Order: sequence, then structure tokens, then C-alpha cells
Amino acid sequence: MSNSAPPSDVFDSHKKLEKNVTLLAAGTLAVVAIGGIVEIAPLFWLDNTIEKVEGMRPYTPLEQAGRDIYIREGCYTCHSQMIRPFRDEVERYGHYSLAAESMYDHPFQWGSKRTGPDLARVGGRYSDEWHVQHLKAPRSVVPESIMPGYSFLAETPLKVPDPSATLTALRRVGVPYSDIDIAMAGKDLMAQANPDLDAGDLTTRYPKAQIRDYDGDPKRVTEMDALVAYLQMLGTLVDVNSAAAQEQLAQEAGR
Repeated sequence: MSNSAPPSDVFDSHKKLEKNVTLLAAGTLAVVAIGGIVEIAPLFWLDNTIEKVEGMRPYTPLEQAGRDIYIREGCYTCHSQMIRPFRDEVERYGHYSLAAESMYDHPFQWGSKRTGPDLARVGGRYSDEWHVQHLKAPRSVVPESIMPGYSFLAETPLKVPDPSATLTALRRVGVPYSDIDIAMAGKDLMAQANPDLDAGDLTTRYPKAQIRDYDGDPKRVTEMDALVAYLQMLGTLVDVNSAAAQEQLAQEAGR
């Protein structure tokens, strides 16, 4: 029977490596560098690392304006938009969040810090009137709420300096706004919150876009309109059950 034990010079070399800090550091750096290159290099040849799911689209100019107000007022410090795949979260907030649902977010609203509830699937859960009242006087609808009031939003006319420039900037970082979307941004912004205006093909370019007066004051478009439009859209674009199955198949195919 042959002896398969490694020769003693292998052990001697390994001992030298362990005892020499410089050699050990260099060897560790080389291994980590090779592993990093193997993981990172393929990403340079991929157009997108997120599998797009049916129904996902960029925000309308009004929804984007509402999202900007959401970030401006610091809503993200108390409300996450990432339902994790845990039973308690799914039963309370709804289906767990899919990666594709945040593919057009700049910045994304992930997190687990929740002073208030997660808002990933708040769209359509409450009426516009409820959202307006909750933003104006939170404790009038949720007695235990510690959220500050934002009644000034209903009194502040919505002013976006250059909606087309906003969409252009987002397109430069990968959001697929078309030339028509950018050219029509100013008109789309106002038309979505004012049913009296001609919305044109807004709902064709932005499927499931909700066109209506959101804040209860049809005479003007306010920051409240924009914020409620954004909240009412969250979690409503994707059929999460079929999309989750699609994501799972894509992951298995990539293994």
C-alpha cells in the first residue's frame, strides 16, 4: 500500500508562510484580489443585475415630485420601503419586496428602521381623504401616532423648476424615460392631478397611472397632491405573486 501523506517539504513551506507576516499578508491579498475580480468582473458585461418584472415602470413626473417631497421632509427616517421575507412582516405589510420594485429608485428607500410602518405596499390601502387627513393631523386618524403634521403641504402650490431636467438627469443614471416623456414632463405633472386638463397618452406611457385630484382641492395642484399620488402608487405596479415566481426562475437559471 502506497503512502499518500504529503512530503515534509510541503509542511515546511506552510510553516514558513505562517511565520512570515509579510508573505502571509501578500498571499492573503492575492487570494482576496483574485476572488474579488472573479465576482466583480462579470458585472461590467451585464446591462442590468436586476431581472425586470412585468408592470414595473419609471415614476410619472407627479409621482417623482411626490417622492422628492417625501425625501425632503425626511419621511424615510421613520418609514422603510422594504418588506423582508419574514412571516410577521408579510402578514402585517403584505408580500415581501422584490428587487425589481426599486430598480428606478435614486436613492432607494430600503431599511429596517421603523418608527412608523413600512410603506412598500401602502398604495390603495387607504383613500386619498385618509392620507390627506393623516398628513394634516396624524392623531386624528391614528391616535397613537407620533408623526408630526404636514398640513402646509395642502397650502403649498406644487412648483418643480424644470420637470424635463429632472427626468433627463434620471435617464442619465439608467431610468428609461423616452424623449416624449421628457418633452411632456411639465404637462404630465399638472394633468395627472387635474382631471380637467387633457392628459393625452399619459396612461399609455405610464401604465396604471392614477389621474385625479388627490388633495380635495381641484382648483390647484399642491405638494399634497404630489405626495399622495406617490404614496398611492407604492406597491401597485407589479403582480407580486407572478413576479416573485419569475424572479425565482431567473435565479435558478443563473446558478
